[in-house]
Amino acid sequence: MTTTAVLSRDPAAPFTVEAVEIDAPRDDEILVRVQATGICHTDLITRAAGGADHPVLLGHEGAGVVETVGAAVTGVRPGDRVVLTFRHCGTCRNCRAARPAYCVRAMELNQFGARTDRTRRVTVAGTPVRDGFFGQSSFAAYALTTVDNTVVVDTEVDPAVVAPLGCGFLTGAGAVLNVLRPDRDARVAIYGAGAVGMAGVLAALACEVAEVVVIEPSPFRRALARELGATAALDPAVEDIVPAVRELTDGGATHALDTTGSAKVLAAAAAGVAIGGTVVAVGLGAGVPPIDLRDIVLGGKVVRGCLEGDAVPATFIPQLLDLHAAGRFPIDRLITTYPHTDINLALAQQRDGTVVKPVLTW
Repeated sequence: MTTTAVLSRDPAAPFTVEAVEIDAPRDDEILVRVQATGICHTDLITRAAGGADHPVLLGHEGAGVVETVGAAVTGVRPGDRVVLTFRHCGTCRNCRAARPAYCVRAMELNQFGARTDRTRRVTVAGTPVRDGFFGQSSFAAYALTTVDNTVVVDTEVDPAVVAPLGCGFLTGAGAVLNVLRPDRDARVAIYGAGAVGMAGVLAALACEVAEVVVIEPSPFRRALARELGATAALDPAVEDIVPAVRELTDGGATHALDTTGSAKVLAAAAAGVAIGGTVVAVGLGAGVPPIDLRDIVLGGKVVRGCLEGDAVPATFIPQLLDLHAAGRFPIDRLITTYPHTDINLALAQQRDGTVVKPVLTW
């Protein structure tokens, strides 16, 4: 079938809106009519990495309605409203231990995983498109997915609100709710108030913690964090962050979430937590953080990584939707929608910090 997609032909050039051909679903595949797609930093990192196999079809936070399913598909039916998330094999040790983000086949399945018979799912003017990003490539009006990365949700939910639960909001909220697990006496510091960090802020507020301190350079995002309930919002360009966080949290945060991918910020987060504090890093960056080993050992501190919020999407996404329905996780406040034809405008406004989470509509 012919449909519309947003393609990347050159990492340095704007995205282009083009007509593509998408294949019918095979026995194990699901065809989803995409209604909304979140733009995630991972899309942009992957695009910037370039590569010879162009054009590229990205997008990994799709939401929509199931159009048709293959003969072998169970548990998902035509007409279901779904959120699309990351793929996992379901059979390796980590998948069996309910840690699908750490699936041993994660790279193979999510980084433009091809069909086993190597036939193409998407072409443009007869040219193969590099697709299969996170098992969906949902920067398109239709996407082919599989059961393991397709989560059925209530038909009444707004697709633009639920789409970012496939990755960004899942990551931030999961890092807080599944890994940090703060109690009401907790003092939480969150470094970076983009989509992931702000979802972490909302998750911490849902836990009714004592303090939430946000460290973020964008004045718009700092103001929004305060409006949503953060105790304080610091500008890292102005404040000396470690002593400022320590002062605001009565000697040090009990929990910290670093979403920046910066080695220096991660080191500051570790220095800013109190004795026995925990830091979770979710940002994909590079470099070696200058962390004082004596501070970690003598302070009994924990610094650990986290992928996809350590979540099982099939159960965690409905839990987050329940929190949202109860008014305790207002992710709709973070979202700005754009027609998919305005993707380059969405990216510009995300870069300048005036938008937290851009979502494309189809």
